[in-house]
Amino acid sequence: MSDHDKAAIIEVLNLYGFALDAHQWDLFDRVFTDDVTAEFGPAGAAWSGLANFKRSFGEFHNRLDNHQHTMMGQLVHVDGDKANAFSYGNWLLVRDAAIGGSTWTGTGWYDDELVRTEHGWRIQRRVCKLVSWTGNPAVPEPDHEHHPDMQTNVLRQHSDEGKIGYLKAIEAL
Repeated sequence: MSDHDKAAIIEVLNLYGFALDAHQWDLFDRVFTDDVTAEFGPAGAAWSGLANFKRSFGEFHNRLDNHQHTMMGQLVHVDGDKANAFSYGNWLLVRDAAIGGSTWTGTGWYDDELVRTEHGWRIQRRVCKLVSWTGNPAVPEPDHEHHPDMQTNVLRQHSDEGKIGYLKAIEAL
């Protein structure tokens, strides 16, 4: 793996949070493949295809007054034109009209499969899982495909069950 590949992939992972928080949905074109599969446990939903994913995330996040997504602790394994990445995330959602408090904060992880395209690295498959949350569970309100799921996940259990793509990739070494 070259340092350039690793840096480029980390840039893609971080661009996701920025694009989301800035509501720059066209930047998702620089993050995901057109045929992306995205499973978001905290949203209680999964999407196939970039256009559908962008539309749905736009609808959900436009209902919020503010939000911040922080990506950190990125691990990257490159194997030719394919890569696996694992990162942690923090999510702050703000909806002033929510009864019972205006904020909800979650923590979790992303397990990504990436491919090298003619335009650079893109996420082709993303799994997002919630580890913990605090605040008002009414802030991330249901809307269309989004059915917020406050069920928390234990990384160790997913690892033991062989569900972490990044771990499977590095175990093959």
